[in-house]
Amino acid sequence: MRIFVIFLFFLGNLFAEQIVNGDVFLLRVASEEAGKLYINEKRSSWYDVPNSSDKIAFISTNYRNKNDVVVKNIVNGKTNKLVLKAIKGNYKQEQLTVAPGKVNPPKEVQARIKSEYEEASQIYAIKGAELLFSEPFIYPLNSHITSNFGNARMFNGTLKSYHSGTDYRAAIGTAVPAANDGIVKIAKERYYAGGSVVIDHGGGIYSQYYHLSEINVKVGDFVKKGDIIALSGATGRVSGPHLHFGIVVNGNSINPQTFVEKINSAMF
Repeated sequence: MRIFVIFLFFLGNLFAEQIVNGDVFLLRVASEEAGKLYINEKRSSWYDVPNSSDKIAFISTNYRNKNDVVVKNIVNGKTNKLVLKAIKGNYKQEQLTVAPGKVNPPKEVQARIKSEYEEASQIYAIKGAELLFSEPFIYPLNSHITSNFGNARMFNGTLKSYHSGTDYRAAIGTAVPAANDGIVKIAKERYYAGGSVVIDHGGGIYSQYYHLSEINVKVGDFVKKGDIIALSGATGRVSGPHLHFGIVVNGNSINPQTFVEKINSAMF
């Protein structure tokens, strides 16, 4: 698996890689090769790699994306172009049984659901000017994975969504550590996600911890990797106790398993 690409091509040259919908592609270059970066014609950013003079950029695709991603890096007037060919992920389907109100919410909670969605979207749209972590990411639990990222989800026989994270088996009250250093941006009960913590790691990278029974942090706290931020539970839209772990990069929910593998390989 190619983790990163070094731009060594001059104007007019084109090279290509692949990107699965709901995944991330990392570009790491020497600092002198980090020019004006554009992703699908939108200006993007390079970030400092910890303990190195290199720069890195994070490219993500939405789960429903079907289009190739075009990356341009302009250095000293010369354009290097990378095309990431869109590949459909091999995602499965699963059946879940939950409370009826979590499938077809009553009218009185519609405003709450909309408000929670808009709040999260506004948070994920913000990219920090620098990375807040300097060590590899960790998985919050090492238990059995009960549901993988990308599964099409049939709630009570109705297709409602895809799975935007990874579910770990966890009895109620299991300690949940932060995957890396960052600032807490959400710490509260939400309708679908239940007890929720979201951490900003800088660079448009956020980690999510859902269905919690207890939250030990508040918005604005700076947490270190491994800090116990919450206890697992069975709150929100669930079929049983577990921990949902998610990763958002540049506003897109992506596969947490491949993200941790790729970022640790590319940066550390």
